[in-house]
Amino acid sequence: MLNQAIATLRDNLRPHLDLSKDRTETLALLIIAMVSARTVNLSHLAAERPGAAQVASTYRRLQRFFQHVRPGRDWAAPLVAELAGLRASRRWYLALDRTQWRVGACEVNFLVLAAVTRRARLPLIWTMIPGRGCSDTRQRIALMRRYLRLFEASTIRMLLADREFVGREWMDFLNDNNIPFAIRLREDLRLTTEEGHELTFTARLRRAGRGRTMRGWLGAGESRGRTRLSFAARPLADGAWLVVATNVRPLAALDAYRRRWAIECLFSDTKTRGFNMEDTRLKHPAKLSLLMGLVALATAWAARTAKDRLGTRWPPRKAHGYLAKSWFRTGFDLIRNQLRSDPIQAVSPWRRIQKPTTHDCRVV
Repeated sequence: MLNQAIATLRDNLRPHLDLSKDRTETLALLIIAMVSARTVNLSHLAAERPGAAQVASTYRRLQRFFQHVRPGRDWAAPLVAELAGLRASRRWYLALDRTQWRVGACEVNFLVLAAVTRRARLPLIWTMIPGRGCSDTRQRIALMRRYLRLFEASTIRMLLADREFVGREWMDFLNDNNIPFAIRLREDLRLTTEEGHELTFTARLRRAGRGRTMRGWLGAGESRGRTRLSFAARPLADGAWLVVATNVRPLAALDAYRRRWAIECLFSDTKTRGFNMEDTRLKHPAKLSLLMGLVALATAWAARTAKDRLGTRWPPRKAHGYLAKSWFRTGFDLIRNQLRSDPIQAVSPWRRIQKPTTHDCRVV
């Protein structure tokens, strides 16, 4: 039965990928095995293949897949959108953040742009950052341009990002491309208010009688940005301030910013709560990017499975009010159960990918 499920998934994927039948079957095996084994480690995935083939033979087959298959950078994004039903919702939040870990002496550092809906969080576009540390403005703008080549700017309800992703050129780019955003700022940054005052956010917020929303420019003097922004602030329990810069209504942006936490939950889904991406021994950026694409498809599979099972309902809640299981884990656990009891039913959500998409996928 599991062989039939792999063949069914292969047949559903073939119209969308410029890969041979054998390569597409290997891709289907990888996706199913990652969910079943809860890991991306190839030695464990090889043992998940049904049939009489030797585990060592399957392991070498998986190695060759990552060695020779070179899909286009964003090959998975249209498939993720179709499978998870993003296009039906027409608009969604985007969250930008990094996740990193070490493979031996090698630093793995992903910059990820994820779609956040009311229930799901899905990786769409990503890039590898060499070494440790933050991204720069050039890398962020390049990532957003890749998104805009696949989806219209009107699909972005709001872009959400933490304090790491601040910059005048970056915010000018977002504003020029009609991308609404809510980006958290450090309290010690300087701004120039509409009244012409140059001061830090901390000094502005401590002034008695002053409101917690304001308009002005990021920076002061010659370093002042050219885009006039709105700012909103909220005190936190630890005495610090949550300060958000936006090009839309400030209070709406401040309220929307709390959804940014979904990308942190997504990273947990791809790591300890789901696929354990840190188990990989892959180090080459192209191979790691391909692996992220497979994980993105498996994440979308879990989201679609949960939606098909629950419909408009939510998973049960515990006495403290939080969900007993996240939307991701609800679908993820259901797939794992069905792969053992009814594998054909487990892969049935993949039939929702109906419209073939064009990909620059080549095998070398």
